[in-house]
Amino acid sequence: MAGAMQEQQRTEQLPENHLIRVLLLQHERVKELFGRVRGSSGDARQAAFDDLRELLAIHETGEEMVLRPISAKAAGQGVADARNQEESEATHLLAELEKLDVGSPEFDEKFRTLEQDVLKHAQSEEQEEFPAVLATHDPIELQELGGKLLAAEAKAPTHPHPTAAGSPTAQKSMGPFAAMLDKARDKFKG
Repeated sequence: MAGAMQEQQRTEQLPENHLIRVLLLQHERVKELFGRVRGSSGDARQAAFDDLRELLAIHETGEEMVLRPISAKAAGQGVADARNQEESEATHLLAELEKLDVGSPEFDEKFRTLEQDVLKHAQSEEQEEFPAVLATHDPIELQELGGKLLAAEAKAPTHPHPTAAGSPTAQKSMGPFAAMLDKARDKFKG
């Protein structure tokens, strides 16, 4: 518990819209949403899963487009490639979950796997990528990158798209069109 409080204090010390601050706050929101899905049922569980699915789709797109290119230089291409591969696997699993009834045993099983994988992935980012990026970029540059991340996320798809997952190039070329379709689908559904 003390570790979580220290992490929150460290995050709050970073400037508003700082790339690492934005990502850490999103990681905390992801953890919160995993808990909401686990702790609810019926329509509330579906709503919590929809919120989680949307955040993960947007968050991973932003990371692939903004974080990965700089972390490849700061932490090494192998680290960036490993994170992209993890995101691709999570996107495929998220797409499978999206098709399932949130009350089914199959959903529960796949959801547990997704949660474990995503939390391990976030921990790897926080331990391998974030410190390297912090060490190689000045705070003003990281605030500018945070703005770019938020702009990329505003245009990102709200549903998983496995064919683009793990590839910044595919995200840039397919992302805007997929986002437009996703937002229309969300509006029609909601």
